[in-house]
Amino acid sequence: MSDLVFWILATVLVFCALGVVLSRSLYRSAYWLAGALVTTALFYLALTAPLLAAVQILLYTGGVLTLIVFALVMTAQTDDTKRWRRPLPAAGLALLVFVALASFVGDLAPGRGLGGLDGGQAAGVELFTRYVVPFELLSVLLLGAIFGALAIARKDEDQP
Repeated sequence: MSDLVFWILATVLVFCALGVVLSRSLYRSAYWLAGALVTTALFYLALTAPLLAAVQILLYTGGVLTLIVFALVMTAQTDDTKRWRRPLPAAGLALLVFVALASFVGDLAPGRGLGGLDGGQAAGVELFTRYVVPFELLSVLLLGAIFGALAIARKDEDQP
């Protein structure tokens, strides 16, 4: 990947990430998140990893973002009060998590490259033969999370 492409994509990604965090509307934050996820997929394409780019687009940009917008529509909160916004504690917690993750990444030993994922055929065969049970259990877990989120977001009619 050339330096110019990297810096352009990095600038767009940081701009979209700031849009997610700083936007006052949850819907606009979802749109900024879509831009950040697509830019991440473009990073994968620039690194000649088309399988990862396709997974990024299909799962995250398509699936997760659709789930987020669906949750926003289902909760349908009309008042945009700032009672839940606490930027300084949130920034401190984010910095703490970043430092913890960076310390773990620094301790990892360098491993060998994945290799062979260009076409994705080997990964697909492994996923649907050897790892089919964990794959299906993950889908059941995600379905349970969706139902749990809907149960929490649902308003009871007997409460004021």
